[in-house]
Amino acid sequence: MRFFPAIFGSLGWQELLVILVIILILFGPRRLPELAEALGKSMRRFKSATRDAEHEIKKEVESAEKKESDKT
Repeated sequence: MRFFPAIFGSLGWQELLVILVIILILFGPRRLPELAEALGKSMRRFKSATRDAEHEIKKEVESAEKKESDKT
């Protein structure tokens, strides 16, 4: 079974497990919650920025379409 194929591509659960063990060894159990929190905040900011950019683009396209329809 593959988890999140769009994000991890062809990584299986064994590879993910090895990566998680290596991260645990490198950072230790005390820092993992801090890292997870920072990652979550970063992902939230990225999603928010993406939504804002998408909203601005849609607004500009609608504005340009309205100006074009007003000319005709």
